[in-house]
Amino acid sequence: MIPPIASNFVAGKSAPQALDHVASLNDDGVYGILNLLGEHYEERPPADEDADAYVSLIEDIAGSGLDCCVSVKPSQIGLDVGDEVFVDNLERIVAAGDEHGVFVWVDMEDYTTTDVTLDAYERLVTQHDGGVGVCTQANLKRTPEDLERLAPLPGKVRLVKGAYSEPKSVSYKQKARVNEAYEDCLELMFEQFEGGIAVGSHDPAMIDYARDLHDEYGTDYEVQMLMGVREDAQRDLAAEGVPTWQYIPYGEKWFSYFYRRVRERKENALFAVRAVLN
Repeated sequence: MIPPIASNFVAGKSAPQALDHVASLNDDGVYGILNLLGEHYEERPPADEDADAYVSLIEDIAGSGLDCCVSVKPSQIGLDVGDEVFVDNLERIVAAGDEHGVFVWVDMEDYTTTDVTLDAYERLVTQHDGGVGVCTQANLKRTPEDLERLAPLPGKVRLVKGAYSEPKSVSYKQKARVNEAYEDCLELMFEQFEGGIAVGSHDPAMIDYARDLHDEYGTDYEVQMLMGVREDAQRDLAAEGVPTWQYIPYGEKWFSYFYRRVRERKENALFAVRAVLN
């Protein structure tokens, strides 16, 4: 069993447990984005197995009637094995999503994977006329140009600040500069996108800024946050009528995910401490 503290961040080991969590979220007006934990496979069999698991998950979601979609990591479905393995498995997952009416998000990993991820996304979102989304990271200096490229496409784009430790040559390192870049990217999206904007942030200032940009440009948007982080705010946003999605990890590889979440941000570590004290 997953310990109580880690269970704040991980929905369970199995798909049925994760879907039960989504059902409770839906009761509060919050939607779910399910992510099967796993990444950086260096051989094809486990990558194919996780792709198969996503296809099965999509079928389960379609039969559940829940407001839910999925999100996959490129390295989880074969990118470290080879570009063609990643693309083959992503095609299978997106085709299943298209067949069953379940949206598929493609996560973004470190900067070396950006080109192949965006190329695969552009081809698939065009081929399926939507139904697919991709993540972009504001701390990368290239992101405004990437957003210009993505603006005409029929899918969705999630903007996050970026959690990877990238070289200074390609990324902004200071927190204030990353915040500035995030705001600049958000404004570009609200001005140039017709919709499909996902604000991936727990920062109240960025969420408020997105609301202001929506008032100015009228562009539709949604907010996405992690399971276990500011969940009261997630419910409040949903109650205000802002489409709010919770990113929900689940699976056997829960320990490594929980450990990373606690180490990477002091807020998450404080959350875990509060959970112990309570």
